[in-house]
Amino acid sequence: MFSLTVNSPKSLSLSTPFLPSHPHPIPTITHKPNLSPRPILALIIPPSGQRNQQYSTAPPQQQQLYQPFRPPPSPLPPKFRNLDTNSKLEVLANRLGLWYEYAPLIPSLTSEGFTPSTLEEITGITGVEQNRLVVAAQVRETLVECGLDEETLSFFESGGAELLYEIRLLSGKQRTDAASFIVRNGFDMKQAQDLARSMKDFPRRRIDYGWDKFTGDSPGDCLAFWFFRLAQEHAAAAAEDSRVEAMEKALEVVETESARNVLVEVLEGKGVDKESVIDDQVKVPLVRMKLGEVAESTKVVVLPVCKAEKREFEVEAAPWECGGVGEFGVVEAEKDWRRWVVLPGWQPIAGLERGGVAVSFKSGKLLPWKEKRKYKEEPVLVVADRGRKEVVVDDGFYLVLSGGNGSGDEGLKVERGLNLKEMGVEMSLGMVLLVVRPPRWEDEDQQIDED
Repeated sequence: MFSLTVNSPKSLSLSTPFLPSHPHPIPTITHKPNLSPRPILALIIPPSGQRNQQYSTAPPQQQQLYQPFRPPPSPLPPKFRNLDTNSKLEVLANRLGLWYEYAPLIPSLTSEGFTPSTLEEITGITGVEQNRLVVAAQVRETLVECGLDEETLSFFESGGAELLYEIRLLSGKQRTDAASFIVRNGFDMKQAQDLARSMKDFPRRRIDYGWDKFTGDSPGDCLAFWFFRLAQEHAAAAAEDSRVEAMEKALEVVETESARNVLVEVLEGKGVDKESVIDDQVKVPLVRMKLGEVAESTKVVVLPVCKAEKREFEVEAAPWECGGVGEFGVVEAEKDWRRWVVLPGWQPIAGLERGGVAVSFKSGKLLPWKEKRKYKEEPVLVVADRGRKEVVVDDGFYLVLSGGNGSGDEGLKVERGLNLKEMGVEMSLGMVLLVVRPPRWEDEDQQIDED
């Protein structure tokens, strides 16, 4: 408890020859001090009436035109609906109730003018924890709407906000499946995070070896495929112990029999090796980059980039080899080059150590397959292996001069091996391993509307 003493101001009296005399006397301003104590909440945020009066008297040119979007607060539980502001703050400060019950109080107070920093000072709940509670409560609400059983929901009553927050990026059905899987396996926050990432990442891995043997509707299969890919990356780095550990984790969580058979075969050394996977590709993988995909990859591939309009000159002059050197893995190439690209370590290019090159095309018109017009106008990157120039695979695709026989002047193009053989072309600039489209913002459904 503290008190404020306010002294009454004295009347102002000025006497100086430099100021002209005023025909009217200066009025004396006197007032009585307000000695009644005010609550501390009133010192932090003024009453709504004063705030409205303050905003109404502000000049139009000083008003803030842009206001950040604030979603409507979630419905409050019945026992919290008639609370005033002080009571809501008391509930949050003392954690009165279950976390998903008092979590909706945070957006309710935010709509009244409280900022996250102010709430942190009053209640002790940090801004990060406030966000986690609000989002986790919304996730739990979707689980209730999807009909998740009460026994599974009760698992998240104590400390469940950290777990439910990690599955926020999934759809409603995926959230239900993931929540049930988390409860059955007793996952912690890190394991729940890996599960959500694997379920979100699984549809993007269609070109990877063994993908068709795993089921996307199964959380265990998605997580097992995540560990399976991690094991392949460890194998490429000659880390045998890490590879076996990742494979064992995959076998612990896999759910379908077809996926389990693939894991057992690879673990016992009966799987298809990396080189034959590339040779057996009948169709060139065509993938679209996702925003942030390179940052999430545990292994990346660095390739020199050439322009298609420069014809074969840049392709032949580009560096053949680059790699990490030293303790920090500093990338060094055998010669200087101006343009480089970093791609995730996808299966077709994960083992590409020498001769890899990425050719940038201004559009996909020179690709030998039919596509929609909007896709034809997009720029693409064609990744080719210059160490495999001989045209031997009929169903394979090769990088050649436009026209195939070198008579064109448009630059480079991609042509099917059978067509090149019919034209008598035996050598190319390299075998095409992958075609990459650029990322698009409208395709990124990283968050759903309610988040």
